[in-house]
Amino acid sequence: MRIKVSDGEEKEYDLGVRPLDVLREQGGARDKRVVAARFRGALVDLTRPLEEDGELEFVTVDDPDGLHVYWHSTAHIMAHAVKDLFPEAKFGIGPPIDQGFYYDIDVPRPFTPADLEAIERRMQEIIAADHPFVREVVSHDEAVRIFRERGEVYKLELLEGLEGEPSIYREDGFIDLCTGPHVPSTGYIRHFKLLSTSGAYWRGDENRPMLQRIYGISFADRERLEDYLHRLEEAKRRDHRRLGRDLDLYSIDEEVGPGLVLWHPKGAIIRHIIESFWKEQHLKGGYEFVYTPHIARLELWERSGHLDFFRENMFPPSEVEEVPYQIKPMNCPFHLRIYKSKTRSYRELPIRWAELGTVYRYERSGVLHGLLRVRGFTQDDAHIFCRLDQLEDEILRVLNFTIDMLSTFGFSNYEVYLSTRPEKFVGSVENWERATAALRSALEKKGLQYSIDPGEGVFYGPKIDIKIKDVLDRPWQCSTIQVDFNEPERFDITYMGQDGQLHRPIMIHRALLGSLERFLGVLIEHYAGAFPVWLAPVQVLVIPITDAQLEGARKVASICQEHGLRVSVDDRPERINYKIRDAEVQKIPYMLIIGKKEVEQGLVSVRQRKIGDLGPMPLDEFLARIRREIEERSNESAGGG
Repeated sequence: MRIKVSDGEEKEYDLGVRPLDVLREQGGARDKRVVAARFRGALVDLTRPLEEDGELEFVTVDDPDGLHVYWHSTAHIMAHAVKDLFPEAKFGIGPPIDQGFYYDIDVPRPFTPADLEAIERRMQEIIAADHPFVREVVSHDEAVRIFRERGEVYKLELLEGLEGEPSIYREDGFIDLCTGPHVPSTGYIRHFKLLSTSGAYWRGDENRPMLQRIYGISFADRERLEDYLHRLEEAKRRDHRRLGRDLDLYSIDEEVGPGLVLWHPKGAIIRHIIESFWKEQHLKGGYEFVYTPHIARLELWERSGHLDFFRENMFPPSEVEEVPYQIKPMNCPFHLRIYKSKTRSYRELPIRWAELGTVYRYERSGVLHGLLRVRGFTQDDAHIFCRLDQLEDEILRVLNFTIDMLSTFGFSNYEVYLSTRPEKFVGSVENWERATAALRSALEKKGLQYSIDPGEGVFYGPKIDIKIKDVLDRPWQCSTIQVDFNEPERFDITYMGQDGQLHRPIMIHRALLGSLERFLGVLIEHYAGAFPVWLAPVQVLVIPITDAQLEGARKVASICQEHGLRVSVDDRPERINYKIRDAEVQKIPYMLIIGKKEVEQGLVSVRQRKIGDLGPMPLDEFLARIRREIEERSNESAGGG
């Protein structure tokens, strides 16, 4: 049997040789950083016997796939420890996720912090014993027998939907249903931490049992674990749900309903500023605005295909005068109806229509998360109708617009993905290829580095997704640009060409910020609630030292207000140091301290967030300073908390 190791020579090996044997032959198995292998392109265990010719590549913990194997194996070790300590435990699933792993476990009571510490200690013992992970492929009947004997009802349910012969992994006395791959033995796992627990419905269904989910993380290097834990603490400090409450920005009221946001005055003014800036930039960018209703007759959603492809994410319809109506999950069908309201000419194209349209989608209560996952949200939607020969220019125009918009809010690092044609698609292969080429060309002209997501386009067209990275380097999906061959066909929209014939336009769906709710949640966490001056709900707080300066403080506030600033006066009968500290907690960019000397000399003593005391200065000088900062939309003094 001939095997070619990546970047090496092809060699003859005995049938059944394991990747681990090849690695040992090369002297690379000592530090346990190689955790899996790719053979003929598939990820496999290092201990998997190879039975055909092929190319072999070793996968380390520094490779994303290798890290997922590492996390997956740690999840199994955790489950083993739980079973040893809680013999009555029944296990659901325990996958690796974007950051770490979890396992869903059915136990009589929720896990406590003391339980997690005990589980960690047992995991250390299992790791020290260096038990091998042993993979077995068994018949379906044998797998059912194994897990029925153990009373693993959730594994039995998983087996019901499994095609082909299942694989199990044995590790000392612990057995789990799993496709793998895993590290060769428990001793490969070096540094780990169990992070938290939460309730999780089995298979995400509120009508099924509530399991206990344990989250964890592991790394081969202690430094990486310590860095991750530090970043996790920083993320908790920046949690938009806590800051939203502490800064009085928004709330979600159970009597109103989960996933439905109530914007308080301070949050509403930030949203208003973002919306105003968004509208101003769209007018400059050649867009026109449209407004559409929140509900429509059910037949509109039948025509658009949403009932076929999106029904599970839609709220139930209601009847008005015996006609079924549906609250809208998307804005695009309305824009298509506006397009179809009259005959269009090639001279009108491209048409660019934008709307801050509020939509409603049914999300299970278990996945709702502050502003980041809600049921009612406002999309910064736009739809562009153009000819195929205009497509590349329009995509490039949208890309430029997106990057400019995001950079204004302080985001300059991105992950960009180009998703190509899936197996099931509408439209011709030729149009797909031309559209994909247009997207690729626009990305390259813009100079954006991007990754290809093969086959991950939506069924109606290729797309570009832009994930912004916040100050903690976390990616957030916000911006998307999608080409659509489907809806123009479904709604039979056309334009009169120069040749006097009717032609079908291309439709582009695009969102720059995604939804205002999600974007504001990301903004709060990015800046830790310490917004740039131009976005801050209160830009200036005037603080009189004593009641004798209260009238002077109100005059200063009035002048600031006349200059368009959002200003407040702290007239509470509290000590000056308490007022200053409270303003810092509220993350107000500027404080103007008014004492006897300031009143007499016509000055204000300025304190700037993050910097501190700037000293006394004439009010006009301060106004010029802050106006310049606002007009430039500077982000320099923002963030940090």
